[in-house]
Amino acid sequence: MKNFLVFTFITLSLTSCKQENTTKNTISEDQLIAKAREIHDKIITLDTHCDINVKNFTDSINYTQDLDVQVTLPKMKKGGLDVAWFIVYTGQDSLTTAGYKKAHEIAMSKFNAIHKLTKEIAPDQIELALTSEDARRIHKKGKKVAMIGIENGYPVGTDITNVKKFYDLGARYMSLSHNGHSQLCDSNTGEANGVWLHNGLSHLGKQVIEEMNKYGIMIDVSHPSKESMRQIIELTKAPIIASHSSARALCDHSRNLDDEQLQWLKENGGVVQTVAFTSYLNTEKFEKRNEKLLAIAKKIADSMGVTWLERKEVAKLSTEEKEKYYDFYMKMLSVRRAKVKKITDLPPAVDVADFVNHIDYVVKKIGIDHVGISSDFDGGGGIEGWSDASETFNVTLELVKRGYTEEEIEKLWSGNLLRVLDEVQKVATELRGS
Repeated sequence: MKNFLVFTFITLSLTSCKQENTTKNTISEDQLIAKAREIHDKIITLDTHCDINVKNFTDSINYTQDLDVQVTLPKMKKGGLDVAWFIVYTGQDSLTTAGYKKAHEIAMSKFNAIHKLTKEIAPDQIELALTSEDARRIHKKGKKVAMIGIENGYPVGTDITNVKKFYDLGARYMSLSHNGHSQLCDSNTGEANGVWLHNGLSHLGKQVIEEMNKYGIMIDVSHPSKESMRQIIELTKAPIIASHSSARALCDHSRNLDDEQLQWLKENGGVVQTVAFTSYLNTEKFEKRNEKLLAIAKKIADSMGVTWLERKEVAKLSTEEKEKYYDFYMKMLSVRRAKVKKITDLPPAVDVADFVNHIDYVVKKIGIDHVGISSDFDGGGGIEGWSDASETFNVTLELVKRGYTEEEIEKLWSGNLLRVLDEVQKVATELRGS
C-alpha cells in the first residue's frame, strides 16, 4: 500500500511539473517582457544603496545630466528606478577627536549635496522623502524619490546628539560600522584576522541604538560583525535591515548573511536587501573574470598616474586619502566598463540571474516578506544586466521569468523595506510618547 501511494505521489508530481513547464513554454518572450513592463511601471521600485560623490552635486555638474556614473536622474527615468537611497558614507579612520571631526565634515558635505539636489538643482524632478507616505506621495506626482542612509556610524563621534542631528537632516537608516571597527561596534572585516575591538557593540554603540530606536532610524547590519548583529537584535525594540547583503550559503563572503543570521532577521521582522555586487554573488564566476578585469584596472591606474592599492593598503589610508583614492577608483570603473564592452573573450560575468538566485534562496529560507533589492551603485556594485540604474527593468523581467507574482515583486522592490520603515517609526513614536 505504501509503495502504491509513493508511486501515485511521484506520478502526480511529475504530471504537475510537466503541466507547469508546458504553461511556461506557452508564454512567448514578448509576452513575458510585456507582463514585466506592466508590473515594473505600476509598482514603486526602490534601491536602498546608491553611493554619491559630492563633486556631482554642483550647479555645473549634477544628476540632471547623464554623467558617467551609475545613478543619475536620466538613468533612473530610463530604467524605471523610482526611489534611490543616497548614501552618506565615510571611510573608517582613527578613533580620535581629529578623526571624528573630519568624518563629521565629510558626512555633512554629503547631506548638503543631497539637499542641494532636491531643493535647488532639480526640485521639479526629485524630492526628499522622510516616510513611506512621503515616498508614495512623491511617486504619485511623477517625480523621483530621494531617501538618505548613513554607511558607517563613525561621524557620530562620541556625541550622542549627532544621532538626532542626522535624523533631522533626513537619515532613515545607519550602519554602526563599515570596513574596520568603529567606536560603536565591530566590523565584519574582523573575520580576516580574528581581531575584535569590542566583541560586538561598545557601550556607546548600545546608546546609539537606543537613540536610533527613539527617533526612527532603521539599524543597518550589512557591515557590522555577526556578534554585533546578534547584540543589536537583542537590544533593539524595532525591526532592522541589512541594506546591501546577500546569502552566504551561496557565496561565502563575510559581507553576506549566513542562514543563522537570516533566521535572526526573520524573527526580528526585518528585511535583507540582496545586493548586486559581483564578489558577493558568485565566487567562481567573479574570480575567473576578475583576474582579467584586475589587469585592465591596473593598466588604467598606471595611465592615470595612480599607484594601484590592494584593499588592505586602502584601509591604512587617512580619511582624506581614502576619499581621493575612492574618486580615482570610481573613475577607473567607468573607464573599465567602456573598455570591457569591446572585449569579446572575457570569462562570463556575474549577471542578473546570479543576483536573483540569491533572492530565490533567501525567499525560500525566510519568506517573501523579509527580502528586498539593492545595487550598491557608485560604490562598487553593478552586474551584467543591471550595470546602472538605466537597466533596472531587467531585474523585474528576471523575477517575472522565475514566476514571481506582481504582489511578490512589489514586496521585493519596495513594500518590505517601507513596511520596516513604518514599523521603526511607529516604535519611535511610542518610545518618545512614553
